[in-house]
Amino acid sequence: MSYPELKFGIFLSRFDHLKENPTLALECDITLIELLDSLQYDSAWIVEPHCAGVDTIGSADLFIAAAAQRTRHIQFVRGLSSVHFQHPLTLANRIMQLDHVTQGRVSHGVGFGALPTDAVMTGIGPQEQADRMLEAIEVLLPLLKGETVTRKTEWFELTAAKVQLTSFTKPMVNIAVASQTSPAGARVAGIHGLGLLSISATFAGGFN
Repeated sequence: MSYPELKFGIFLSRFDHLKENPTLALECDITLIELLDSLQYDSAWIVEPHCAGVDTIGSADLFIAAAAQRTRHIQFVRGLSSVHFQHPLTLANRIMQLDHVTQGRVSHGVGFGALPTDAVMTGIGPQEQADRMLEAIEVLLPLLKGETVTRKTEWFELTAAKVQLTSFTKPMVNIAVASQTSPAGARVAGIHGLGLLSISATFAGGFN
C-alpha cells in the first residue's frame, strides 16, 4: 500500500513589538526561509495583515520576491491578497510578475481578510468587502488567463483590459480563496472551482 507523501511548511505571521527594529526583523525572516529551503521544507506561507498595527510584512509579494532570490526550491503561498482594496488589473499584473520572479514557486490566496480592523480603518464594511471580493475575482481570473476584460462596477472599471505578461505557470497561476468563519470565501471557491485556504476548520464556526 502506498501512502501520500507528508509535507512540511511554515506559516509565517510576523507580529513584532513596535519597538523592535523592523529591518532586522525582515532580514531574520528571510534568513529563516533560506534555512528552511536548505532543510528541504516544502512551503512557506506568508501573510500580510494591513490593519493589525504590529505586523512588519505589509506586502507579501515584496517579501516573497526578496526571499525567492535567496532560495531555490521552497514553494511560497501568499496569504492573502485583499482583493477589495486593490484594482483587479493592478493586482493581476503583480501576480503575473511575481509568478515570473519566483519561476512558478508561488500560489496566491485571495479574500477580504479576517481582521475586523480592516473594515474599521478603511471604511469598507464587512458586507461591502464580500461583495467587492466576488466582483474582483470574477474579472481577476479571466485576466490571469490572458483574456481581455471590460467591466464596470461601483468601485472599479475595466475597458478592454489585459495583463502585460503571460503566466510562467501553465495553464494559469494557482489561485485559492481564503475563508475563516464567513461563508463568503467558501462560496466564491465553489462558484469558480478554486481551492480553499482555511486556518479555522478545526473551530466550530470555521467548520460550519
